[in-house]
Amino acid sequence: MNAYRVAEAAELLGVSDDTVRRWIEADRLPAHTADGRTVVDGADLAVLAESLADHPDRDRTRASAVSARNRLAGIVTKVTKDTVMAQVELVCGPYRMVSLMSSEAAEELGLAPGIRAIASVKSTNVVVERP
Repeated sequence: MNAYRVAEAAELLGVSDDTVRRWIEADRLPAHTADGRTVVDGADLAVLAESLADHPDRDRTRASAVSARNRLAGIVTKVTKDTVMAQVELVCGPYRMVSLMSSEAAEELGLAPGIRAIASVKSTNVVVERP
């Protein structure tokens, strides 16, 4: 299972470290201590990221300054696969990204909810990479 430090979770969600800490204190985001650091499980972070994607204040986050033509770091929130194709959904700061790729590619990248990934956007194509 993937675990993210507070700073990493904040970067993926496009918010400040303090915001993530407040969410943890308010029990909005489950967290635990590992090696003396507060960490969040990737699956829990994906659930929160998905709920934030529909929030009306998402355009006020740090990541809103990032151009859509750039590589956008995010977290995988959903992977739907059949025998040939996979649909991968990511939340990259305030952006919800969807990529279609072969199921084989999704397997090779190890894509699953809670996994950190990068969406490379160019024209109408979204390329998903692992950092």
